[in-house]
Amino acid sequence: MAVVLGELAAGLVSPSVSPLTAVGGAVIDAVPGVVKEWAISLFGTGDKAALLAGMVLVIAVLAALAGVLESRRRLAGVAVVAVFGCVGLVAVLTRAQVTPNAVAVPLVAAVAGIAMLRWLITRLDAWRVAGDSSLTARRSFLQLLAGGAVVAAVAGLAASALRGAAAGISEVRGKLRLPAGQTPAQAVPAGAENGLSGMEPLVTPNPGFYRIDTALSVPLIDPQNWVLKVTGMVNREIELDFAALLAKPMTERHVTIACVSNEVGGDLIGNALWLGWPVRELLAMAGPRPGADMVLSRSSDGWTASTPLEVLTDSRDALLAVGMNGEPLPLEHGFPVRMIVPGLYGYVSATKWLTELKVTRFADDVAYWTPRGWTDHGPIKTSSRIDVPRAGHSVPAGTVMFGGVAWAQHTGVAKVELRVNRGAWQEAVLAAGISRDTWYQWKLGMELTAGQHEIQVRATDDTGKPQLEERKPVAPDGATGFHTIRVDVKS
Repeated sequence: MAVVLGELAAGLVSPSVSPLTAVGGAVIDAVPGVVKEWAISLFGTGDKAALLAGMVLVIAVLAALAGVLESRRRLAGVAVVAVFGCVGLVAVLTRAQVTPNAVAVPLVAAVAGIAMLRWLITRLDAWRVAGDSSLTARRSFLQLLAGGAVVAAVAGLAASALRGAAAGISEVRGKLRLPAGQTPAQAVPAGAENGLSGMEPLVTPNPGFYRIDTALSVPLIDPQNWVLKVTGMVNREIELDFAALLAKPMTERHVTIACVSNEVGGDLIGNALWLGWPVRELLAMAGPRPGADMVLSRSSDGWTASTPLEVLTDSRDALLAVGMNGEPLPLEHGFPVRMIVPGLYGYVSATKWLTELKVTRFADDVAYWTPRGWTDHGPIKTSSRIDVPRAGHSVPAGTVMFGGVAWAQHTGVAKVELRVNRGAWQEAVLAAGISRDTWYQWKLGMELTAGQHEIQVRATDDTGKPQLEERKPVAPDGATGFHTIRVDVKS
């Protein structure tokens, strides 16, 4: 009841941060990187739902503990609730979105929780005084608990709806009309899709695009209040609002982005059509000073990424993106503005809910993931994946069609090869790529006899460098190795 009241109060006075989301965010920040990687590998894009489920379980256990202790010794359970409230307060104070209103919410929730606990203990004592034979007292107490659970559930749904209604960002996004790109996207070449059934789309639809970030709740930012600041080692500090950004000459580009947590053969990668203004144009207005070599980008929730200055000022299409696949950015993908940088893993480039670009040096500043054991540059490694047929599937003997994707962002893929049971490599048919900043589809038919077969794939980039065969984990700078599947061929 106290937690739900806190969420309800946050919906009224602090939609951007609540005790529950603040504690969850603090947990995400505090756990070691290896635990995060375990959670992502186990739950994938459902990692946040798993964390929330775990938090609900812990809250239930603490509530039961408070009741048992308070029933045995006065104020013992109250102390548990008070400590729980203090944890919520400390967590709220650590969030970048904290406001004076937000600070009061966990305190109010704790006081309400203590009052509820004392009232329930009073009713429990009345039941005890009446004696075990009093079915009326027992029924009254159990009905009270059941009623409290129903009220908590309804209030929880109301809190969720209220927080969404208070922000109203979805409605604002739905009414937003983006400008056309003055520099249009590359035309998708004929034959860029290999036509095999079961393949991922060449352009990933927004609902199916992977989401990995540290935001337990999606930041809700009104575009009318959004401001991007350029600070640090610059000749001129700049503030850019959303209307001014939309008035800039926009560029459309297909760019494939990937999470550094993507395992070999994983799906934490996607290709989309992005609309935005080149970052290099904004940095040119600010004028980076000599000696600067990094841009520390900051999200509205305080998350940061370290991006080499050179990749934001060269000719690649690093964008302040406002659109994704022909519509405004989805809320969970950074609305209203995020960064997209070809060639770099997202943890050093793809800052969502962007609010600041600080021009600095790697020697002077560190981003969110660097002190947690990850490298600070993060170029995407050449890799490839088998999508068809799926691992473990049975296929008929004869010509078996294999298909998948390969990527070597900002370098380009020259060829893709497959081999069976560690035999000779066979070159696949490589579809025309949209650009060197996107993935490529490929396909190959191979003659297979009945039995179990191991299939491996490797890609070679446009410089002639093949992807690494040595199997390495995602930490500290991305996984390597050949994607390997096993198929059961039936006669």
